[in-house]
Amino acid sequence: MNAATLSPDVSRRNRKAALLALCFAGGMLGMGYAAVPLYRIFCEATGFGGTTMKVSEETASAIAVTDKQIVVRFDSNVSSALPWRFKPENPTEKITIGARDMAAFVAENLSSKPVTGTATFNVTPVQAGRYFAKVQCFCFTEQTLQPGEKVRMPVIYYVDPAILTDPDTKDIEEITLSYTFYPLDQAKKGS
Repeated sequence: MNAATLSPDVSRRNRKAALLALCFAGGMLGMGYAAVPLYRIFCEATGFGGTTMKVSEETASAIAVTDKQIVVRFDSNVSSALPWRFKPENPTEKITIGARDMAAFVAENLSSKPVTGTATFNVTPVQAGRYFAKVQCFCFTEQTLQPGEKVRMPVIYYVDPAILTDPDTKDIEEITLSYTFYPLDQAKKGS
């Protein structure tokens, strides 16, 4: 049977099925492109996978300070493709839960040309990610260092007191904040 001998009803159903299949394929393609940014937004909003929360000055100012303390450990890594040295000024700090604190990292460009890098980050244990809030961080923007330049990079943060009432996090005594710097070109390829 060829297309000329199909009844109008069959032909219309075939066109409708083809249109639905095309729309479905287009929708799946669109979801594929949207998946990475949507996942990143989801992680930032929920703290999923150890992603820290980004908060405004206003939000940070409204947090109640407790009398409880927690140890924050700082971990730093650099991609082998980035000619930088990067480390925390202090590898650990004991902070008061709810109080804003500042940690500083030192980065140095070991090459003879300007290099731009960007940092990825996470918190472990991963359940603590939703309670680790950053007010300001070098990781929010790209960083360019000139040849031989050495800079101090601060991060202002706090641990939300709600960590003390969550059954999954109330017994956590130490949180590790980890950063990895990548060259900007490599970071774009990975996202």
